[in-house]
Amino acid sequence: MIITGDTASSVLGWISIACWVIVYSPQIIETYQLQSGEGLSLLFVYIWLAGDLCNVIGAIMGGLLPTVVILGVYYTLCDSTLLLQVYYYRWKSRQRLTSPAAPTEEDPLIGISILPLQDRRPSAWKIFFQYTAAVVFVCLTGVGAYFISESLQGRQQGPQALESLSEGKAGVEWEVQIIGWTSAILFLGSRIPQILKNFKTRCEGLAPGLFLFAILGNTTYALSICAASMDPDYLIKNSSWLAGSALTVFFDLIVLGQFFYYGFVSRQRGWIEGTIGES
Repeated sequence: MIITGDTASSVLGWISIACWVIVYSPQIIETYQLQSGEGLSLLFVYIWLAGDLCNVIGAIMGGLLPTVVILGVYYTLCDSTLLLQVYYYRWKSRQRLTSPAAPTEEDPLIGISILPLQDRRPSAWKIFFQYTAAVVFVCLTGVGAYFISESLQGRQQGPQALESLSEGKAGVEWEVQIIGWTSAILFLGSRIPQILKNFKTRCEGLAPGLFLFAILGNTTYALSICAASMDPDYLIKNSSWLAGSALTVFFDLIVLGQFFYYGFVSRQRGWIEGTIGES
């Protein structure tokens, strides 16, 4: 079978969507397991939420497929879930501190629960293979979604979100471009407060999977645009989405570098395994 640019673009687009569907899962599960969201920068989540809202507005203005709009709404709901988790566990922590009652067996002992796990924590190689398997699974899911969509609906435009925002809508082209660049700047700016916070927290309470799948999602998304066409006009039209994806990958790599620098990856509770060493 000859793989055309349209086919490659569509497959990469589906892989990107598969990554974005689960990108929040590692952090949501990590926060739930730790019963604390102190590892997350609230400013990071708020700015990311603003970027997702811009994407939703751009998708609506550009008249994209309903599935693209639904995905944008899904992302904003996941952002909101992270924020609710952080505020809920902060409120719960304040309640425990102000309550005169003695602690019970049901109270989470976050402060001491991680330390006994160090002797039983998985090796670096085990974690590497776990995340490799997760990445392979997500990629295969994206490829499978492409073939299913082809068999059900025939050849159609792949899910390159916001790829053709201004096609057929010249009256809103500049508005959509402004939204695109605003979204790109927000996604880039969101990483800075998290990177700064990591210097203080040493990445405690932060899930590396959040940034791993963000990197994979942004990379395949940018490649899906380039695979569709390398025409200069086309690339210029999509420059905001390309810039936002490519530069965000750079900042996410810095975050992953922080994980390795602080040696914290091997102490993650592991969203893949569920609960490691819990009794």
